[in-house]
Amino acid sequence: MCRNLTIRPNILTKEIFMAISRDKKNELVADMGQLLADAKTTVFAAYQGLSVADIQKLRASARENGVVIRVIKNRLVRVALADNAKYQDADTSSLTGQLLYAISAEDEVAPAKVLNDFAKTNDALAIAGGFSGEGALMSADDVKALASLPSKSQLIAEVIAQLLSPVHDVTSALSGNLHALLDGVEAKATS
Repeated sequence: MCRNLTIRPNILTKEIFMAISRDKKNELVADMGQLLADAKTTVFAAYQGLSVADIQKLRASARENGVVIRVIKNRLVRVALADNAKYQDADTSSLTGQLLYAISAEDEVAPAKVLNDFAKTNDALAIAGGFSGEGALMSADDVKALASLPSKSQLIAEVIAQLLSPVHDVTSALSGNLHALLDGVEAKATS
């Protein structure tokens, strides 16, 4: 059984359709400004066509990787960028359409990696660009190249492995020589 539901005007629906107040806009700009000030990388992507459930999955994946996802009007982001000294000269002409912003204060690669991985399974998400921690605009191709890099923790693990490699080689050599010496002493003792 299917019914046509109509929305009757009342206090609750008026609240839904009212514009955001100036105080709320100022609060959103201040929050976005703080996120941008602390950001090592910010990536933005067009999300038109994603369902609410898809965006919730994206947010959960982002949270696991230390990335914050914000859906906010581009005009408010421009205001937040203009209020920040490192982004004042940033080109904001690519901030058009319905965009969501992925921001990380911990890892330069994480926002690009999270959005790129999610875009592989959801065609509705398209990476549009980003901002480096220094405030420079990055193209979509730059962001995709950044996403292909290993994460910060992977790079640290690789460096540690490289630094420990000579130590392992020396201990193996010494261990091998020690075994040969013990085998020789044992052979002498039994003869």
